[in-house]
Amino acid sequence: MSHPQLTARRAGGLLRRAAVAAVGLTLLATGVSTAPATAAAPAGKATTTGSFVAGTPAPAGFASWAELFTVQQRMNTAAARIERATRRGPDTGFAGVVADPTTRQLQVYWKGAAPAGLLAAARSVVPTRVLPAAYSQRELAVAAARLRAAAGDEITTVGPRADGAGLLVGTQHGLLGAASLAGVPVTVQTGVAAAPATRWDDSPPWWGGAAWRNATTGGGCSTGFGVLQGGVSRVLSAAHCGNLNNVATDPTGQTIGIVGTRNVGTDTLLLAGSGGGRVFNNTTDAAGAVTSEFSNQVIGALASQVGNFVCTSGAYSGTRCSIQVKARNLCINIRNFGTVCGQVQAESTTRTNAVGQGDSGGPVEIVNGANTAQVYATGTNSAIDDTNTATACTGYVPTGRVCAWRMYYEDIFSGLAGVGASGVVLG
Repeated sequence: MSHPQLTARRAGGLLRRAAVAAVGLTLLATGVSTAPATAAAPAGKATTTGSFVAGTPAPAGFASWAELFTVQQRMNTAAARIERATRRGPDTGFAGVVADPTTRQLQVYWKGAAPAGLLAAARSVVPTRVLPAAYSQRELAVAAARLRAAAGDEITTVGPRADGAGLLVGTQHGLLGAASLAGVPVTVQTGVAAAPATRWDDSPPWWGGAAWRNATTGGGCSTGFGVLQGGVSRVLSAAHCGNLNNVATDPTGQTIGIVGTRNVGTDTLLLAGSGGGRVFNNTTDAAGAVTSEFSNQVIGALASQVGNFVCTSGAYSGTRCSIQVKARNLCINIRNFGTVCGQVQAESTTRTNAVGQGDSGGPVEIVNGANTAQVYATGTNSAIDDTNTATACTGYVPTGRVCAWRMYYEDIFSGLAGVGASGVVLG
């Protein structure tokens, strides 16, 4: 969002809901009609910044969000080191990690004996506890592929549990015999319906969290992080928002660029416009109405871990926080669109809206604990579960949309790899 001008940057419209459904997975888009009630003429591109978490109460046990994110950052550093080491060579038995800062302890799950040297390195960064796992992450990846092949459209989401106990499986109506099909225990979430979840008058270089429209279909979505492809900056967004060579514009009609690269398997695309290293954000009042707007510097990319707290920034819902990661490495099945892997499941801890219609393609951020006016890129909005977790919308367009407290987003690194991007643009 663009700060006091962002209210104006929302003079776009609601994306119409695309008639794309998958067993529990519904693609959402918007047509062009309704503008935010508070829209005003933009006064120029805002480079002022602010902290969008400073005024929100932190979880119990933390004096501030800055303290929480500092602890979380140490956990993620240790977790990333472990994951990098386990990607090399044969299956080591690594199952997953839970990096919930409220526990102040990194939990590492391992099948068999964990390498002492690797754990010592983790403990030098953050308190670390090793717990036994029934299955390694690689074993569960094989089981997930087996279940997807056997169950097809009967499953909505599937991926390994972070504790290595089995698979996390989402279905619309349940799935008898899921464990026997997978060959490992399964935890089933029933009634799961994920619906991919657009700010209003941005200018180049294009920032994350602004509205863009598909000039071919009339639908719209949100811009994601600026990324680098072949040394050239581009704009990341969601693949379900457009097809190759569709022209993207901002809501005022200014051309951003065509859809130049697209990968359905990761639900990411690149707009051939110049992407910048900042993201629109905002603060809200207790009712969720936007109170101030600004932009924040992107200082890098960081994978989110189970237990992490993240924030989203879509053009319609605005900035939403108090969202905690529940699962990683999921594949979600979207009928008439395809299977999307590299997905992260997250839920609002306050059961208010995490994202909603029009937010597809927008940024998912991790706040820098050392400076809460800075963010790391961690994902791209893909979907919401609008069957069991639908809730009231807030933000720039609070009515006429569907929002939910459970969401799915593409991990930043798998999303970048899907479109051949080498990294994010730094602010």
